[in-house]
Amino acid sequence: MRIVVALGGNALLHRGERPDAAVQQANIDRAVTALAALAQDNELVITHGNGPQIGLLAMESAADPALSAPYPLDVLGAQTQGMIGSLLARALRGALPGRQVVALVTHTVVRADDPAFERPTKFVGQVYPREVAHALARERGWHIAKDTTGWRRVVPSPAPEAVVETDTVLSLLDSGVLVVCGGGGGVPVTADHDTGELTGVEAVVDKDLTAALLAEELKADFLLILTDVPNVYTDFGTPRQRPVLDVTPAQLLDRALPEGSMRPKAEAAAKFVERSGALAAIGALDAAYDIVHGTSGTLVRPRLAFG
Repeated sequence: MRIVVALGGNALLHRGERPDAAVQQANIDRAVTALAALAQDNELVITHGNGPQIGLLAMESAADPALSAPYPLDVLGAQTQGMIGSLLARALRGALPGRQVVALVTHTVVRADDPAFERPTKFVGQVYPREVAHALARERGWHIAKDTTGWRRVVPSPAPEAVVETDTVLSLLDSGVLVVCGGGGGVPVTADHDTGELTGVEAVVDKDLTAALLAEELKADFLLILTDVPNVYTDFGTPRQRPVLDVTPAQLLDRALPEGSMRPKAEAAAKFVERSGALAAIGALDAAYDIVHGTSGTLVRPRLAFG
């Protein structure tokens, strides 16, 4: 079975943790342990988030006196792909002796006229108290918004139109290689209609939507979106909270889900299932094997399966 896995940012850096390399390595080791069992008998493509990492690099870049201007988000996105991809690839090689693993920097084409450029919504970086966040917004020209536990920077998040390196990923899969790609949603670029030339843009693409698009382009059998909760829940965080276990795309999207966290995951899962007729699921990282085998998580099925 061909499985595209989308690792949430919590798999790499938990809320409140220091963004030290050793901390991220320990979290990656945990993620790889959860995925190794799946990799034994399946083709895997692993994507990952980069919100905390790109936020940290953007902060460092903005404060670096050696630079005349901060590095743009597309360049920082490429840096995070290289860093996180290397850590994942090394851990996967250790967990899967003899298995070929490659971390591939990939680019995601977006539309230059995407309305998301006028409405920044994608959270990046750490959580701040309100006063600190507003001070940083004034100082650095940031857009900020309230997250579930505080205030964070938000940046444009245009919809992914295509992954430039899809054919390369297919060739690697056909050769038996486990591929890490699409990190942080891929490096956001626009493509010239006449020349095909790629130009980086100041944005961060949602990694779950890119994973769904990549899964569709790769003709994957399963899209597995891993996060820090066991299921999608209705009325999350209230006494009425209930797990959603088995749904169609329409039923999933009919739920009222938090816009900044679970809603994009639900939209990605629903879009992949609607377009491919295959399966998707959302659940906890440590239960990855159980989710694919139907004993954990929220399973999203095609509508025809409910005849």
